[in-house]
Amino acid sequence: MDICVTTLLRDKGFKVTPQRLAIYSALAATKAHPSAEMIYNELQPLYPTMSLATVYKTIEILKELNLVQVLNVGEDSFRYDADTANHPHVRCMCCGRVDDLYGVDSTEFIGKVAAQTEYTLQGQQFYFYGVCPACQVTTSAVS
Repeated sequence: MDICVTTLLRDKGFKVTPQRLAIYSALAATKAHPSAEMIYNELQPLYPTMSLATVYKTIEILKELNLVQVLNVGEDSFRYDADTANHPHVRCMCCGRVDDLYGVDSTEFIGKVAAQTEYTLQGQQFYFYGVCPACQVTTSAVS
């Protein structure tokens, strides 16, 4: 996987650094949809000279290379997903957990939006909000 990222970075004129590879690897290895701050906190012990700005700059590069997608799930910061396939997400309003949703066919809805607006759609993101199973258990235990 890093070989592909290394090649893409080089082919697009970006330096290949251990920090950039680590940031991509951290994103590719998780389904937690971390924020830049979460990635920084995870990698900082391994790369003590790495700055939060490096994480943000690397994420922008990875986004430009279509290796990550940016999620705006209604928080103060963005979340990131290395799974760039078109899929919706669901966010827990209690703990902030973000999960992927697969098997939801939105083709008909997207077609209706295109027909009604006469836009040539370039893409879309769907977000759903609720309470995750773990928080439901916690909430019901407190009640």
